[in-house]
Amino acid sequence: MKIVILDGYALNPGDLSWDSIKRLGECSFYDRTNPAEVLERASGADALIINKVVISKALIDKLPQLKYIGVTATGYNVVDIQAAVERNITVTNIPAYSTDSVAQLVFSHILNVANRVQLHATSVGNGEWTKCPDFSYSKSAQVELAGKTLGIVGYGQIGQKVAKIGQAFGMKVIFQNRSEKTNLPPEIIQKSLSEVFMESDFVSLNCPLTTENKEFVNRALLDKMKPAAVLINTGRGGLINEQDLANALNSGRIAAACLDVLSTEPPEGDNPLITAKNCFITPHIAWATFEARQRLLNITVDNLNSYIAGMPKNVIRQ
Repeated sequence: MKIVILDGYALNPGDLSWDSIKRLGECSFYDRTNPAEVLERASGADALIINKVVISKALIDKLPQLKYIGVTATGYNVVDIQAAVERNITVTNIPAYSTDSVAQLVFSHILNVANRVQLHATSVGNGEWTKCPDFSYSKSAQVELAGKTLGIVGYGQIGQKVAKIGQAFGMKVIFQNRSEKTNLPPEIIQKSLSEVFMESDFVSLNCPLTTENKEFVNRALLDKMKPAAVLINTGRGGLINEQDLANALNSGRIAAACLDVLSTEPPEGDNPLITAKNCFITPHIAWATFEARQRLLNITVDNLNSYIAGMPKNVIRQ
């Protein structure tokens, strides 16, 4: 089997081993592949391993030998699934490999807003404490999470993990989900989207991006939030109308936003959120811990090995 990895750098920048996938066939590895290079590099491949490289119908039609596409992510919108199904090409993804890591970054952002540890550590390094007339000083408001309301949009595996951590901090947890959840503990309450945004001190977006919820976080919904509320997004950038959020931040309508994703990645220089007031942005790193990437690679190999054995798993179907 000829296997081509078209954009492997994000998964493995050099700290993981490709040996397990090399055992499955003849492998070609590329850190990155731009659109003009995809056809040449993919030609003759039986299996493609991709992350963000787009596999369109037009491309599929030019790859008669292709039998398998492995997406090294949970989202698979980069592949034309209908075209793949019509060609009997198996497409797989990687579900639930980064739950703990994503939930951890949600609270890294929440704690950054609550305590601003780096801001204070930098001030001490700059000599401000040695010059202070008092034993203690604060450069920002210090916020205790216990008793605050954490609102979660999307109560899947990540949302549930975020809820569990919030409870450990003593937070009240409410959530909105597309479907009704049953067998909930009494201290976790399902509410409407409007209620979550109105009642929460922190709102965490942990839902997938669909055609129905694109930019659902807009001015009308942001206007429902408390002035001291904080919005956290580790889901997809397209969930938010970015200009509306920038306007809400710059006007002081909400206190802060903590974002690990933007609508275009890498962002354009004129993205209004990059310079927005109290907007803390990380470069899509929630999934990227060593442990999560190792799981991602392990499942990628297992998916391909299972396909070769005639028992494919994690298959995407229309």
